[in-house]
Amino acid sequence: MVGRKDVLDLNDFTAAEIEQVLRTADAMREILTRPIKRVPALRGKTVVNLFFEPSTRTRVSFELAAKALSADVVNISASGSSVEKGESLVDTVRTLQALGADVVVMRHSQSGAPYLVAQQVQASVINAGDGWHAHPTQALLDLYTVREHFGRIAGLRVVIVGDILHSRVARSNVWGFTRLGAHVVLCGPPTLLPPLDGHTDGYGLPPVAVCTDLEAALEGADVVMALRLQRERQQAGLLPSLREYIARYQITAERLRRTAPHAIVMHPGPLNEGVEIAPDVARSDRSVIEQQVTNGVAVRMALLYLLTGASDER
Repeated sequence: MVGRKDVLDLNDFTAAEIEQVLRTADAMREILTRPIKRVPALRGKTVVNLFFEPSTRTRVSFELAAKALSADVVNISASGSSVEKGESLVDTVRTLQALGADVVVMRHSQSGAPYLVAQQVQASVINAGDGWHAHPTQALLDLYTVREHFGRIAGLRVVIVGDILHSRVARSNVWGFTRLGAHVVLCGPPTLLPPLDGHTDGYGLPPVAVCTDLEAALEGADVVMALRLQRERQQAGLLPSLREYIARYQITAERLRRTAPHAIVMHPGPLNEGVEIAPDVARSDRSVIEQQVTNGVAVRMALLYLLTGASDER
């Protein structure tokens, strides 16, 4: 990641850069196992968490990651900030930079917002989720969790199930997993899939398999990732009913019998228990959902460390 200023998505990451993040996360995991979980790597640096959408896992994870590296941390939400008075997004971030921000971790409901900010400021910008577009740090922690479990990514069959069309998590994961050599299958109702015939080329993604038959998709799968289903999809007429979605696309113990015996189950959270995944599966030995949350701190520590090192070399 030498010379990289920002982390906006994984579509411009090389396999070597992703591997560098994962290797660095290994070192950060070791730090988190120590009695005193803190090192002075980012002492004197300021990390600003600028969240225009509600978040628990991502925001807290970044805060813990920055503090573990001894950075100064400032948390800002749109509510209570000058944004409510009409200040523009760019002016808000420029103000934060003038106050000494070295890294801005940003979540926004509008796709592309972090890209706009990254063009306007010298501080490094990390996309913590923008609209339906991207969530690169979630994808990196998912990659790390899978590699931790299997020791590799290449050659694995990864099935992502649910609302693919509106999922920033799915998009970034497709880039990450395919870049490291996994075979990715996207599965869901036709109305929640990219509007393409079996491929995702025109959706701005590398070509991967797309299907609506969950049982067929799960055959021999090594990794099954369920996505959160937002209830507004039904209200928008994209689903006949929640009951039908559960009947056809919920990850159940019965359906998991089609996967490889060693298959793991993932979910980016927050989880709608009993909708995307049956409760017994979510709490089973196959579930690595809690490990994903834990690994998020180490992966985000790695990114902060690598980006601030790159900024020192510029």
